[in-house]
Amino acid sequence: MTNPLFQHRSFLSFFASRVASTMANQMMMVVVAWQMYDITNSAYDLGLVGLAQFLPSLVLVLIAGQAADRFDRRYILAWCLGGQLLVVAGLVAGTLGGWLTRDAILLASIALGVTKAFQMPTQQALAPQLVPAVALPRALATISSGTQAAIVTGPALGGFLYVAGTHMVYMVCGVLFLAALGALSFIRLEQAPRAREKVGLQSLFAGISFIWQRQEVLGAISLDLFAVLLGGAVALLPIFARDILHVGPWGLGLLRSAPSVGALLMSLYLANNPIQRHAGKVMFGSVALYGVATLAFGLSSSFLLSLIALALTGVFDMVSVVVRQSLVQLDTPDAMRGRVSAVNSIFIGASNQLGEFESGMTAGWFGAVPSVLIGGLGTLLIVALWIRLFPALARRDKLVN
Repeated sequence: MTNPLFQHRSFLSFFASRVASTMANQMMMVVVAWQMYDITNSAYDLGLVGLAQFLPSLVLVLIAGQAADRFDRRYILAWCLGGQLLVVAGLVAGTLGGWLTRDAILLASIALGVTKAFQMPTQQALAPQLVPAVALPRALATISSGTQAAIVTGPALGGFLYVAGTHMVYMVCGVLFLAALGALSFIRLEQAPRAREKVGLQSLFAGISFIWQRQEVLGAISLDLFAVLLGGAVALLPIFARDILHVGPWGLGLLRSAPSVGALLMSLYLANNPIQRHAGKVMFGSVALYGVATLAFGLSSSFLLSLIALALTGVFDMVSVVVRQSLVQLDTPDAMRGRVSAVNSIFIGASNQLGEFESGMTAGWFGAVPSVLIGGLGTLLIVALWIRLFPALARRDKLVN
């Protein structure tokens, strides 16, 4: 059966742009992490790469959300992709010129963080404008399928291209960013333009206020924040690849891709079988299993078993992603989606980039394996605590009320 979303050409263009830019970003993160570890041999510096990307999102959250609600979201995304293209050009020049240092990589990470501070909330807010509201859960799962497919192939391709030269990876990333810009130019909005409200403190903080007043939304995004913040091990994969599992850049690429393989399979399932009942219980159960899979990865010394454990973290995390995104987008008026999505992106960024920093710090203190085990146990404790703090979320039955 043909996916009804394919009848919306603007959605297809948006989908193509997301896939291309996601693949480019994932390839770039593999080579940036490997270069940093090659230069410094430091788990702390791997953590700093994540922190450098997260801090701009934290600083710019209110500005980015306000921009997404006041200006054409297509143009904001175009500027973001153009900025990432410039960063890639700088990394190519630095690699070929031999002057790419630890500090230069951190500066490039900060620049990427600035572009992503605007990109993440804008693209989250744009998607609901491209399809009818009733089709949004399916659209979100379909977008997740495409981006996860890109995340699967991106790191693996980046790892293999690394053999031909670091600059080759960056050059392919540049081509993909250009493709994303091209696809973005074909988007036509199907909904009327939004009225612009007067900018003020109330307007700037409207997204925070909105989420705080809706306990189910707050519980969903904060659960994801703390679970992935504690349980994420992505920043430590170069250490596991080289020092524990004894594989090279190609193995690192496969390890980076493994969670996305699981996430892709789950997103494909959810695109055709949306969550209909017991959404809260399904979400909490999946996050708990995410913690268990993280523990399995930390205890593994087998490359195959590590791949399987990482794939399972992707399977269980995808359920949380779909529940959270559906709650946020469906419960938020379009005129506020930029500001609410900006706050949501901080939670996402904290769970990923700040989680990488946390992993790097704990690995520096206790070692890579204890760091992952502490994170897995912490995730299980968070699930138990959040069930008590947000009982309405645990009882949530349907995603679409």
